[in-house]
Amino acid sequence: MVPRSYPMTAKRLAELRAELEHKEKVERSALAARLKAAIEMGDLSENADYHDAKETQGFLEGRIQELQAMILGAEIIEENEAPTGVIQLGSRITVVETGESDPETFFLVGKVEANPREGKISNESPLGSALLGKKVGQTVKISTPSGESQFKVLKIE
Repeated sequence: MVPRSYPMTAKRLAELRAELEHKEKVERSALAARLKAAIEMGDLSENADYHDAKETQGFLEGRIQELQAMILGAEIIEENEAPTGVIQLGSRITVVETGESDPETFFLVGKVEANPREGKISNESPLGSALLGKKVGQTVKISTPSGESQFKVLKIE
């Protein structure tokens, strides 16, 4: 199987590494102690603490594996390193939606780092994927649950 690539900034990679370390060293140990205490209570078939701890363990191990995969496949992108004139990962883009007067600025990042509240949109999102490769002055159309929207590219940094 080909490892997946996860585009992200160096800052996000550091955050993921810190989360992984915390989960492996702190949360895993605490959960092991919780499981041990639940097992010592006896009769596991009716032991709610044991079943809850086992379920939590499954989620924890799943997240650890996910973090390891993202870290292993990390592809570092740098803000403002993108060549000017063409939108790509790492570009800061200012667009205006047709019918709106206020422009919006986005930082185009990988899925791992996307956070629309912080102005970070994923290259896999409808708007992000439509903007890839576009230049200032070009317009993109995207389908949304409320209908079709058009955005004009005003600035690329």
